[in-house]
Amino acid sequence: MADENGLFIGTGGGERQILNFKRANRHGLIAGATGTGKTVTLQGIAEGFSRAGVPTFLADVKGDLSGVGMAGSPTAKVHDSFAARAAEIGDTEWAYKDNPVQFWDLFGTQGHPIRTTISEMGPLLLARLLDLNEVQEGVLTIAFHVADKDGLLLLDLDDLQSMLVHCAERADELTTTYGNVSKATVGTIQRSLLQLRSQGGEHFFGEPALDIEDFFKVDESGRGVMNVLAADKLMASPKLYSTFLLWLLSELFETLPEVGDPDKPKLVFFFDEAHLLFDSAPKALLEKVEQVVRLIRSKGVGVYFITQNPIDIPDTVAGQLGNRVQHALRAFTPKDEKAIKSAAETFRANPGVDVVTAITELKVGEALVSLLQADGSPSPVQRTLIKPVCSRVGPVTAIERGVLIQTDAVGAKYDVLIDRESAEEMLAAKAGEAQAAAAEVKAAAEQAKLDAAQAKEDEKAKVVADREAARLAKEQERARIAAERVAAADAARQAREDAKPTFAEKMVQSAARSAATSIGRKVAGNLGSQLLRGLLGGLFKGR
Repeated sequence: MADENGLFIGTGGGERQILNFKRANRHGLIAGATGTGKTVTLQGIAEGFSRAGVPTFLADVKGDLSGVGMAGSPTAKVHDSFAARAAEIGDTEWAYKDNPVQFWDLFGTQGHPIRTTISEMGPLLLARLLDLNEVQEGVLTIAFHVADKDGLLLLDLDDLQSMLVHCAERADELTTTYGNVSKATVGTIQRSLLQLRSQGGEHFFGEPALDIEDFFKVDESGRGVMNVLAADKLMASPKLYSTFLLWLLSELFETLPEVGDPDKPKLVFFFDEAHLLFDSAPKALLEKVEQVVRLIRSKGVGVYFITQNPIDIPDTVAGQLGNRVQHALRAFTPKDEKAIKSAAETFRANPGVDVVTAITELKVGEALVSLLQADGSPSPVQRTLIKPVCSRVGPVTAIERGVLIQTDAVGAKYDVLIDRESAEEMLAAKAGEAQAAAAEVKAAAEQAKLDAAQAKEDEKAKVVADREAARLAKEQERARIAAERVAAADAARQAREDAKPTFAEKMVQSAARSAATSIGRKVAGNLGSQLLRGLLGGLFKGR
């Protein structure tokens, strides 16, 4: 049930509680203990926005919000009192009906896959997701910067892992340019990536990336589509869940134009189990959440947090939540009492309502409600009976979910993963080229080494050959000289042989010698006699 200016929440203090459309982008809080009716309140408000033509996004943590896609039934036990409650609060337009839905799932099993790229996530949110310290976040930021500078697309976890390996290999160079980049730090980030993979985080990164415009659809009747995120499995990875939600808000903030305060929101987000967004969050991340929540209002987007305890929301964020629905809280512990007192102090006082007492007395389906009025001021708190929902309270069956997925407006746009060339492939190609070049250089060096060895062997062989040639020449020279000597000896012998007289000549020579000898003897005798006579004559003459 809606009027001209807003949607009907319920009846309290004899007055209809209306959520003003022009103030719906000032955000809100739905809080209360387990089993007090928070989910039904969320579902009813989301139905009201849908009928007003405002698309919504619902994080379905427990799986029971999927029922918004099916009409409720009077035969369902949980719906027994809905007709009576509608009559009690004067909702004459109430009737069982379904809503246009689109199912989404980061893991792609219970809805269309939701993906983003590593680049779109950015180093800040990714560092939060990987639980990195400041030093490790700094190295991760350097990796993003180098990838951007070198034109390397970071689409999925494989790309980021390859980029980190690349940075480790260039550690010395990058340290000189950007600051310390140690291989040990890179190794720590790599181990965090491995843990993220084990939690199914690799399904969240890749293409086709989510087109935010697919959240802004209306059906043929003008009703806003309710985008339901299956988060029951995602809850097992709370860091991934909270980081995803913050990324989604950041994407909307960066994508949507400024519109100020439109007549009605362009989109309304409902974040169940909101404490997961803030638990153990570092200061830098809390500041980012606060900034996005504060500024996204001007983009025409409303954000509603659903949590058990209002003190789960940091004060800097809680101060931005103008529309409040507080279901019952239990005062069993000092912490519970603190939460009750804290919740009571956030409401605009109403003399007719003792907030501290009422919070512990509220029945299922009742809540303390304070909504922003047309002038922007909060209405006095009222104890309100919340309107019943028109759709099913509880989950759809697997068959029903399958039919709703196949017949929605998104179709198969995101169902097939696309793996285009990005950092992993480009770095692998560069590494291949470098390896090929290195192999070529190595081969050239090996060939040069072989050529040098062969040249050395050839030189050795030449020296040996020259030595052998010299030896042969010397041997030949010796043989020549020996041959000449033999020839000379033979010639001399032959000459001697040739010079020897014949027998006749020998006879003549012998006769000649005999005659000469005989004559010689005679002459010698004569000479001797003459000499003797001369000598004796001289001797005697002297006397």
